[in-house]
Amino acid sequence: MSSPYLLVLYYSRYGATAKMAQLIGRGIEMSGDFEARLRTVPAVSPTTEATEPAVPAEGAVYCSSDDLRDCAGLALGSPTRFGNMSAALKHYIDSTGSLWVSGALIDKPVATFTSSNSLHGGQESTLLTMAIPMLHHGMIYCGIPYSESALNTTTTGGTPYGASHVAGPDSNNPISEAESQLCIAMGKRLAMLSSKLAI
Repeated sequence: MSSPYLLVLYYSRYGATAKMAQLIGRGIEMSGDFEARLRTVPAVSPTTEATEPAVPAEGAVYCSSDDLRDCAGLALGSPTRFGNMSAALKHYIDSTGSLWVSGALIDKPVATFTSSNSLHGGQESTLLTMAIPMLHHGMIYCGIPYSESALNTTTTGGTPYGASHVAGPDSNNPISEAESQLCIAMGKRLAMLSSKLAI
């Protein structure tokens, strides 16, 4: 039997969301209770034919239904798309109806994270709208409390709704110290709640 893990599932176009996923994974594994399993989803195309390879050329592998079903908790990440998650991540979530029917995710914690080009680029609405389908799955939402001092001092990303990053107009801003602290803190909190909620 495999060791318990938390799934860090994300879509990343230019790499910022993937870097956040790695930091969240670091926070998860600091708990010592869980492995962080990083997974991604393929891009979608306006055409109906499959254009992505079955295995990505680099980075995390694609998420399977088993990866999601068997996780003890979930961190879900996407760049902002007009204040919402990317089509690629939404397409994947829309395919999880069988897990909803079986109740596989009920009472497991979920946290969300995002990256945007601008400071007011829809981060908070993206975090919250990513949570909505997971609430339909019966998951328990995990934010970041203000006991994390970086929430009070950040001048870049970071919200009580979840970790965030301001990538800049060319998507090349490094993740700030505050953003990094909040990603790690969110991973730690997700692990702590997953441990308490585990049956």
